[in-house]
Amino acid sequence: MADLSKIRNIGISAHIDSGKTTLSERILYYTGKIHAIHEVRGKDGVGAKMDSMDLEREKGITIQSAATYCTWGDYSINLIDTPGHVDFTVEVERALRVLDGAVLVLCSVAGVQSQSITVDRQMRRYSVPRLAFINKCDRSGANPDRVIEQLREKLQHNPAFVTYPIGLEDKLEGVIDLVNMKAIYFDGPSGDDIRTEEIPANLMPKAKDLRRHLIEVAADHSDALMEKFLMDEEPTAEELTAAIRLGAISMKMTPVFCGSAYKNKGVQTLLDGVTRYLPSPNEVENHALDRDQNEEKVTLSNDDNKPLVMLAFKLEDGKYGQLTYMRLYQGKVDKGDMIYNIATGKKVKVPRLARMHSSEMHDIESATSGDIVAMFGVECASGDTFTDGTVNYTMTSMFVPEPVIELAVAPKDKAGQVNFSKALNRFTKEDPTFRVTRDEESGETIIKGMGELHLEIYIERIKREYQTEVIVGRPKVAFRETISQRADFNYTHKKQTGGSGQYARVGGYFEPLPPDAVESYEFVDDIVGGVIPREYVPACDKGFREAIKEGTLIGQPVVGVRATINDGNTHPVDSSEQAFRTAALMSFREVYNQCKPVILEPIMKLEVSAPEEFQGTVIGQINQRRGVIMGTTTDAGYVVIESEVPLSEMFGYSTDLRSVTQGKGEFSMEFEKYQAVPRNVQEEMVKEYQKKRAEGNK
Repeated sequence: MADLSKIRNIGISAHIDSGKTTLSERILYYTGKIHAIHEVRGKDGVGAKMDSMDLEREKGITIQSAATYCTWGDYSINLIDTPGHVDFTVEVERALRVLDGAVLVLCSVAGVQSQSITVDRQMRRYSVPRLAFINKCDRSGANPDRVIEQLREKLQHNPAFVTYPIGLEDKLEGVIDLVNMKAIYFDGPSGDDIRTEEIPANLMPKAKDLRRHLIEVAADHSDALMEKFLMDEEPTAEELTAAIRLGAISMKMTPVFCGSAYKNKGVQTLLDGVTRYLPSPNEVENHALDRDQNEEKVTLSNDDNKPLVMLAFKLEDGKYGQLTYMRLYQGKVDKGDMIYNIATGKKVKVPRLARMHSSEMHDIESATSGDIVAMFGVECASGDTFTDGTVNYTMTSMFVPEPVIELAVAPKDKAGQVNFSKALNRFTKEDPTFRVTRDEESGETIIKGMGELHLEIYIERIKREYQTEVIVGRPKVAFRETISQRADFNYTHKKQTGGSGQYARVGGYFEPLPPDAVESYEFVDDIVGGVIPREYVPACDKGFREAIKEGTLIGQPVVGVRATINDGNTHPVDSSEQAFRTAALMSFREVYNQCKPVILEPIMKLEVSAPEEFQGTVIGQINQRRGVIMGTTTDAGYVVIESEVPLSEMFGYSTDLRSVTQGKGEFSMEFEKYQAVPRNVQEEMVKEYQKKRAEGNK
């Protein structure tokens, strides 16, 4: 059995363009997994190892999280490089769901950006301990001290430098190791030769200050260290390391490393940090729900002799067929074993087990708890739990955000229909945020996703991987409807035909849910005295659920509704489940307009960064798009403008921004919330919808 204390399952995540993939590439190089370094947008045409899709290489971004494994000293590291672009946020979610630790990469010039905040929120959601790596210390304007301040202010971390750069910008030479108080230089063309020297005299006062701060932050997690700190005694490197480790694993402290992945400086010290300060699978508590015991929480243990429990967290349709990435939480699995899918109840044989190295695979015979492996020929969906059949456990599912944008798509010619359907089928299985529906009125196929780039990538993949040309309609925003005031209902459904009829009466009220409600619909059963028999109550709930699928303003789903039933009536012969379902459905339609319905639109959090001289123009542009400026900060000649803008106004924004900033403006955008549209816009939208319906009915 592998020594679990020597395994690290880590992810690398950050804002787009912070250098995650470049960092992963260096890690693979220094751990001996690859023998030459290739850049993300390299001139050699090879591209980064971890960006294995052609599309990733062309656009210079990461689309799918790539998994690999490597060894550093006597430690085994399973590494997942995740995308930084907000449109692929589910890739980050599913990676963090199964990881024990993470490295948050920050750019030493841009610091904490909007996507860094999102990633940090995801790490908190899954309680993933992290280190921070301040990358790009060789760029002009690099300022790690400012970045650590932002970690404190914007992300509420408790950070402390563990390494600090020697020189900045083009004078970056190496890093100071504040635990051992040594200067470390990375010599040779690829930074392979590590040279340890005394700290330069001019940097000694700064190093002493930083070490004192590091001890102060770490002392909160170790009584022995706190005692030494208060007595002004110097702790040993071992004592300090142990305290930093406790702080990092409890997520009460963030150890910060510095360097430049591109210039090959500081990556090896970060790897040391990963093995020293991030937890092994043994130190992380994982839970499953026991379906035989009313979904009671069960703590899983990394014991190979216990029943197998593993989670399929990512699917990929590779050149070898469906590849399923699995994380083992308990027990072990061998090639040829029988495993059970708890979600479907089906049993499958494990035909092939492999460790993935980006798009290459290395076959293995067995895997033990704490491992991340890939399997072939295992039919399942993302998020399914597998066991050996002796336990009925399910792992909790991951958070999947709702799509905010939709497109009508169709294959260019009839011949492409089969491949087109195959592609959509596969993508919906792989990516829970990619949804496909059919518009009943127009008969169109609608795809929904997290943003323009998200859908653009999938359309491009249909063309490339399935050789099918696609006709694409105009992007549409996923609007919603909601109610703004309470209304009572009392509806009787009567239908008399030959034989038994239908009869049901329901009474109660609809009211808006509070803005901070987690669910978008709530059903309250206030029936007393059995005026509606127990067996018909769920039918009322079903009827309401059906009714809110489509509002009457613009035919969009209705959210934020609480439906309460407190009265009703039945007929001894004519009442049925169907009758109550219909009564509930019709009662909602009847009083919907009395609830003063409003249209909601997705509001995006927009962060624009541009040279200061364009500030006025950029703000003007945001105002034209119904944007609300939330704040501006200027730094090193650049202004960062944060605002909230309706998604419907953001189409074509990248072209506009580039043209007014001479190509120097950059922006990132992520979904923030749903908000009511202005009255004039609502009236316009309702008119448009009614006109379309009238035309459709002709």
